[in-house]
Amino acid sequence: MPAYERQMSGGTAQGRVLSRALLLAVICCSLIAGVGPAAAFEIFGIKLWGSSSDEDADIVDPMRYAVTISAPDADKDLLKKLENASALKSDEDHPVSGSLGLMAKARSDREQLVAALYADARYEGVVTITIEGKPLDELPPDAEFKGPQPIPVVVNIAAGPKFTLGDIRLEGDAAGLMSADFGLISGGDAGSGAVLKAEALIVRTLKEQGRPLAEVTSRQIVADHATSTLDVTLTVAAGPVAGYGATTVEGTEKVDRDFTEYMTGLKRGRQYSPQEIDDARDRLLALEVFNSVTFKEADKLDAEGNIPNGVQVSERKPRFFGLGGTFSNTEGLGLEGYWGHRNLFGRAEKLRIDGAISGIGSNDLSELNYNAGIMFEKPGVIGPASKFFAGVKTVLEHPDAYDHFSVKGNTGLSYELTKKQTVSAEVALDYSRIHDSFGKHKYLIASIPLQYVYDDRDVRLNPTKGFRLLAYAEPSYDILSGAAFLKLKGEGSAYQSLDTASKYVLAERVALGSIVGTSLQNVPADRRFYSGGGGSVRGYAYQGIGPKDFTGQPIGGLSFFETSVEMRIAITDTIGIVPFVDAGTVSTRSFPDFSDVKVGAGVGLRYVTPFGPLRIDAAVPLNRDPGDPHFGIYAGIGQAF
Repeated sequence: MPAYERQMSGGTAQGRVLSRALLLAVICCSLIAGVGPAAAFEIFGIKLWGSSSDEDADIVDPMRYAVTISAPDADKDLLKKLENASALKSDEDHPVSGSLGLMAKARSDREQLVAALYADARYEGVVTITIEGKPLDELPPDAEFKGPQPIPVVVNIAAGPKFTLGDIRLEGDAAGLMSADFGLISGGDAGSGAVLKAEALIVRTLKEQGRPLAEVTSRQIVADHATSTLDVTLTVAAGPVAGYGATTVEGTEKVDRDFTEYMTGLKRGRQYSPQEIDDARDRLLALEVFNSVTFKEADKLDAEGNIPNGVQVSERKPRFFGLGGTFSNTEGLGLEGYWGHRNLFGRAEKLRIDGAISGIGSNDLSELNYNAGIMFEKPGVIGPASKFFAGVKTVLEHPDAYDHFSVKGNTGLSYELTKKQTVSAEVALDYSRIHDSFGKHKYLIASIPLQYVYDDRDVRLNPTKGFRLLAYAEPSYDILSGAAFLKLKGEGSAYQSLDTASKYVLAERVALGSIVGTSLQNVPADRRFYSGGGGSVRGYAYQGIGPKDFTGQPIGGLSFFETSVEMRIAITDTIGIVPFVDAGTVSTRSFPDFSDVKVGAGVGLRYVTPFGPLRIDAAVPLNRDPGDPHFGIYAGIGQAF
């Protein structure tokens, strides 16, 4: 998958979930280094060369300072929170603009530190800041610091005792609600964040009853310093039940405004739901034509008793392209590229053309693998939750199991049943020429792929909880030979945090497949099941697990089973290690043969970036056969599953 994406009209490089390897990033860095002088370069926040001084060149009257934070009664966790909240600390390497800039930064820092104390329920906390030994509040507005730089700044923090919740009262239309359901428990967390979160949950609960004007009308917070408790009284007005009124869209330029309104799916008069508003926002973002989508409900109902909604969007550049690469010691080097348009006819129609070459270094030059394709998508064809798609793809590949050339066309429809459930159906026609252990064959396969996906993972790239289920069925018919068969596949993955900070995440994956209705030789080699390699059982060669012919080459199977278990351990906020065990088997029968399961084990390194974790895995086969590799190394972006 491509490593990065750049807008055709210019702009900065924007990462996407687009690559399995860092190879291209390294190449790009080398190219940039060779173009001309460069003072500094960063990737994923890591400075590769140069200094940050160039970033500060435009600061007027630059003044450097050195900050010391002292919080003698704060524990280690609180001290870290305070340091993270301090802009003085985080920006210490960058100068401020003169004495006035330093005082302004110090005043802002004091507010942030007090807020951090309140978030930790330290309502007696006191923050004192001195500059050159003088208290901040005693400095005149025109104070000048003329001492040698860096100017000394000292932040003294008396954290004070940690408060707990005392008396809690919900009044008004929230009087019948239980405060404990929203995290407000006598003796519990009294942090400002916990109270604000409870307020938001209470309002959300009332809005879920169809009351868009629900709000907190009065908040009484009393800190009892004698008992270190916080008494909270919240008064809430629910407002009337209402439906959706008019939806107005602003910010569209090249995207059709009426289409944008249609894709929200908010039908006038239907009862208001905050979840539907969230789903509408996600649906518009999923069109990939908008950088941002903001919904704002009116502060009063219209004449019909409905709530009007305003939608503010900002558009993305319509054209894009990307390059990328993959690498493993068992599968060689692969290079990929694509070009696309996100808004072809003004209604978020997507056109994408891509191509790839792989097997470099692993295959002979005459046996490299190539593929190219063109894909078209049109959303909203039978309602906002639907998407029409069509494509043509050609493949020329030479894995160990077979030589394969094909041209495939497909068209179909996907539909989002709910935010977590998606179904799709398509019609495909695939002409192929294949040379495998059974000889040379031609196929013309007509098929109807059907798929169901349930996905409630919290984060797609790096999940810490939830699970994903996939069910797939593909009835197929070979027009040339008359053979008919049914391909079935099921897959599930689950994720569970073992601690509240998600520093230990247990991840499991299981996949099972079967082909029924005909013999192995009547199934095209590229449609059979294989196992082994970076995407399945690490430590083994690509497609290296399962039955083989007399030359030792894999022939594929009519069934397979795979499972993986990982323990994802966060060492720091950005670095983690992942010990794992994979297992798999492939059988020529329509049911997996569990008597011959191959197992691989290893450990991986993760580096968390905004685009997903960078992944390097090393694995060894635990019950290797002659001809199996002794180890495998794999690199990519995103978790293994």
